[in-house]
Amino acid sequence: MQRVRGLSTSRFSPLDIALSIYETLSLIAWMVSPPDALAIWLPPRHFSSRQMHKGMGWYHAVQMLGNECPSAKLCHIVEPWFLGPGATGPGGSEFAEFKSKAEADHQVGFYKSLADVPPVADGVKRLALISGRTMDNPRLLGESIAAGCTVIYLEKPGAPTVKELEVMKREAADANVKICMGYNKNVCKYVRNAREFAAANEGSHVTFVSNNTYENNASSLGECFERNAEGMLKNMAIHELALLASFYDVTVDNIESVVVDKDFSSMQTLPGPSGKEFTDFDKVKFTIKTKTGKAVSVQADRCGGDTSFAMVSDADGKEMFRHCMPDEEDKANVSVLEAKYPGAMPYFFSQDPDYITVKERVAKMCVTGEEALDIATIDIAIAALSVGEYLTPLMQKELSGTVASQ
Repeated sequence: MQRVRGLSTSRFSPLDIALSIYETLSLIAWMVSPPDALAIWLPPRHFSSRQMHKGMGWYHAVQMLGNECPSAKLCHIVEPWFLGPGATGPGGSEFAEFKSKAEADHQVGFYKSLADVPPVADGVKRLALISGRTMDNPRLLGESIAAGCTVIYLEKPGAPTVKELEVMKREAADANVKICMGYNKNVCKYVRNAREFAAANEGSHVTFVSNNTYENNASSLGECFERNAEGMLKNMAIHELALLASFYDVTVDNIESVVVDKDFSSMQTLPGPSGKEFTDFDKVKFTIKTKTGKAVSVQADRCGGDTSFAMVSDADGKEMFRHCMPDEEDKANVSVLEAKYPGAMPYFFSQDPDYITVKERVAKMCVTGEEALDIATIDIAIAALSVGEYLTPLMQKELSGTVASQ
């Protein structure tokens, strides 16, 4: 039986295809956890143990180990911190327990660096999932390409700057490696339903609302500002900017106007846990109109709660439609996951199905070559980050007279 790119060319039933893909795909999950990372346990250095939580790299891993992504098999985890100087610090014992169980139950290999990972076996496709510090991503992408990965799942925003993303795009293209971005809101049902409703109602307007659950005080927001030092528009709200780039033709060159809602938006200067001060937005709201005639709004609030939503209004601003995340169907799943994974970030649970969808589509593309529907590309990442870099100084100037300092 002939095999091409790790997948048999003979006829399979759907189950056989899933099993074949599962057996032939190797996946590396990066889990790096210095203070400003989305990682397994945050953070080992500047923060107290009561502030530690299980992060995005860990959640990707447990979903794959739980067989929730049938086209992916988690084979290797690269974790330099907890396999190095962080082993005896805060979170070290929890990681050691996770490692022992993953090794025993799933035969996962753990490594301090990608150089230690075994070479790709014949007939196996290797996909790297990079969920580490944004500043490390350009290096990690290059190392993943050198390790024989043919597809790379890169968590948002991908790199600290547009220039670095552009270099990464060229590096991957030269190696014939595809990059898919972890912009999971591109596949969220609340986004899809709002877009479909708006398309069926001419003259309507969509507002994407993103909320998070930080406490509205200097300590909580200061920690957030330092850990996400790239700023709200290049971190929390970058998902919404990716939606604008993906579905509303929003690019820097195509922006006609930006209207900032000064009554809603807020910018503060706060000390982080290190003592250094950081200036960032704790909430923003703005409307973008494009030169091609489209208009869309974004609202983001770090202390807005655990419900995000998309709203469609008519030409007079009256709300016509709203779909929340989580909705009633999601809430039942959230309750189950809260009990199953205590200590994880709350927003993981409401977006749990979407994380699975993105990983599954990317993994399946790695094996079969079929298009990963609605998955953001590196071009979307460049467009979104470019808009974030464009909007940040513009909005800082708009709000400079209202900045608070504590």
